[in-house]
Amino acid sequence: MRTILEIPEEKIEILDEISKEENVSRAELIRKAIDHYLLDFPRTRREASFGIWKSQKQDSLQYEKSIRDEWTS
Repeated sequence: MRTILEIPEEKIEILDEISKEENVSRAELIRKAIDHYLLDFPRTRREASFGIWKSQKQDSLQYEKSIRDEWTS
């Protein structure tokens, strides 16, 4: 997929410097940056929520039931 991005000129200059150093195109640098972001983002989200209930003393299903019971009270 192709897309159009607005990138500030100062960032373009930095990307151009890096692309010369790494001998890759600016587009390849941006693809790599997106890949890096996507690899890290989902893991961070999962780790933030995985096991979130383990420190609670109340059973999660009992808690869910008590919250739902409030709706009918």
